[in-house]
Amino acid sequence: MVSQADELERAVEQSHEALAAIIRGDVSGYAQLYSLRDDVTIGNPFGPFARGRDNVIATGEAAAARYHDGEIVGFETVASHVSDDLACVVEVERFRARVGDMDASAPVALRVTSLFRREDGGWRLVHRHADPITKPQPADSVIQR
Repeated sequence: MVSQADELERAVEQSHEALAAIIRGDVSGYAQLYSLRDDVTIGNPFGPFARGRDNVIATGEAAAARYHDGEIVGFETVASHVSDDLACVVEVERFRARVGDMDASAPVALRVTSLFRREDGGWRLVHRHADPITKPQPADSVIQR
């Protein structure tokens, strides 16, 4: 029998596989991971939060269109919190990719928080937030200019 912890570990592995696809321009892996319910959300480095399954998938497609020729460098698990029906996984994702119109690939590091909900006997992604803040920032970095 597969435990909930093993199922969550597999869902996290699937999210890593989905990232490998998205940095090559393919959002289908994330689309399969997300809950089918309409309360899902995403916050990615390219824009504001999106809410609702259709908007989340469209936001993922727009992000995938900005990455080319990506390759995973590694994942650093910062924390994992699990209850019976909800799990939070905090990681740093590192990869190389051509971003936007760049001719050469560059290193990318994102701090990521993923929330998974137990649905239909498995873990489904209900929220993902990723941003490039992986090093200390000056105080004025929070000011909108």
